Amino acid sequence: MKKKKAPKSPPVSQTQAEDAVRVLLRWAGDDPTREGLIDTPKRVVNAYKDWFSGYADDPADELRRTFEEVAGYDEMVVLRDIEFASHCEHHMAPIIGRAHVGYLPTNRVVGISKLARVVEIFARRLQVQEKLTSQIAHCIEDVLKPRGVGVVIDASHECMTTRGVNKTGVSMISSQMLGTFRTDARTRGEFLRFIDIDAPRRK
Repeated sequence: MKKKKAPKSPPVSQTQAEDAVRVLLRWAGDDPTREGLIDTPKRVVNAYKDWFSGYADDPADELRRTFEEVAGYDEMVVLRDIEFASHCEHHMAPIIGRAHVGYLPTNRVVGISKLARVVEIFARRLQVQEKLTSQIAHCIEDVLKPRGVGVVIDASHECMTTRGVNKTGVSMISSQMLGTFRTDARTRGEFLRFIDIDAPRRK
């Protein structure tokens, strides 16, 4: 017996979203009708539209236009230091970091700005870093069908640096290796050297 899908929630209007911000302002102990906060609900909702715009976009679409005239090029393609800002799905606090993306093409490559767009679209959703890393890698693998994909993300989490344990200067590194990046230590090591992260030594 198939499990029934939960019905979709009705869309939330701009007015409803702004009212929710006013409730949070009152809950925090302030007065949303005072001069400095009158326009805050509208500003917050508009900021959320930007921060979470990734839900409206399909990252796979960014990778479907490829180029085959590459003169037989079949070596690694790496895009380093893709800066991004995301939000933690547990506390809705910012995740600020950089993504490094590499792949081994088969017979086609994609414009490098498209790789950055894939990172951006997934980042502009509520995330945990491990999921973000995996989503980027599997999207590239599914659409481009390369011989291998590597994604490494280095990010700081304000849910930890500004609350809770309050440990500043801490960053988290996550990686997802697929295809030859997972099975071939030399390929993986080359990728890590390109992004200036040493491959772990194995005994």
